[in-house]
Amino acid sequence: MTGITVNPAAGRIGAEIEGVDISRPLDAEQIRTIQQALDEWKVVIFRNQRLDHATQTAFGRQFGELTYGHPHHEPPKDAPEIYTIQHRRFEKQLGGDATRKQRSYAYAGNNGWHSDLTPFINPPAGAILRAEVLPNYGGDTQYTNLVAAYEGLSEPFKKFVDTLRAEHRYGANWSGMPQPSVAGFQKRVDENSLVAHHPIVRVHPHTGEKALFVNPIYTDHIVGMSPIESRLILGYLFDEIARPEYTVRFRWAPGSVIFWDNRATCHIPPRDLDHLDVERVLHRVTLVGEVPVGPDGRESEAIEGPRLGSEPVFTSTFFDRRDRAAKETVS
Repeated sequence: MTGITVNPAAGRIGAEIEGVDISRPLDAEQIRTIQQALDEWKVVIFRNQRLDHATQTAFGRQFGELTYGHPHHEPPKDAPEIYTIQHRRFEKQLGGDATRKQRSYAYAGNNGWHSDLTPFINPPAGAILRAEVLPNYGGDTQYTNLVAAYEGLSEPFKKFVDTLRAEHRYGANWSGMPQPSVAGFQKRVDENSLVAHHPIVRVHPHTGEKALFVNPIYTDHIVGMSPIESRLILGYLFDEIARPEYTVRFRWAPGSVIFWDNRATCHIPPRDLDHLDVERVLHRVTLVGEVPVGPDGRESEAIEGPRLGSEPVFTSTFFDRRDRAAKETVS
């Protein structure tokens, strides 16, 4: 009826959607078809689309309220919902003395599997990412199905993790090992703490499915456990969510737009570009999410920081301040 076709891309996650121009307003049936595909396949990709900031945000609003672009990064002018991912810009902001590892940390959250912004009490429900500038090769994005990862656990272990809660925070360090840092950025994070306690298993509000809700970038430790117990359990869960059979890898092309369910997936940015002199620019919007609920019916608990919404979380951003200081020095 809609003219839309949904073509699965991998066995447990991912589909390509054809037959729709998402730069134009969608009718109710088209929205329902896309939402159903998202609920089933967790991440969908649209090819050959022509979007700008305005049409990307208009598309996103058809699926819910949009958040402010990012708590620590300045959005483009006149597009407060947009977060621009552009690693060359971060290199300039950090200066030539920053190591490649430091630049990667600022660019991609240490380049690990993660769901977006889980230190908030209400992490984004979903995200929409479009490509503007792409390298000739490399730069793929991978996604993993957290429902499948949960279902792959043994029944006794499922019952065990159903009862656990974990602390999510900016600057998490679940392993206890030394972490790379960017001068000034960690101080900024410490001064504007975002911390929440989430169930390790959350119940999806649309499908009722159970999904693992931990990730190695933002999950710091399991509440109530010793450090070694926490490290052992989290390490095992992180290995499980990264199993290849739960994943899909999308190759970007001009006009590509990816829409994912942030409640039921993790993703990992590319690791194959750091040694190349290439540019990669993408733009993301995120949907305001609800407070996660565990199998026992308990909601997540906010420890530090506000809810995520359409307004800026903090009065200024770290990189915004660095940009202004650099301009004042030059002048």
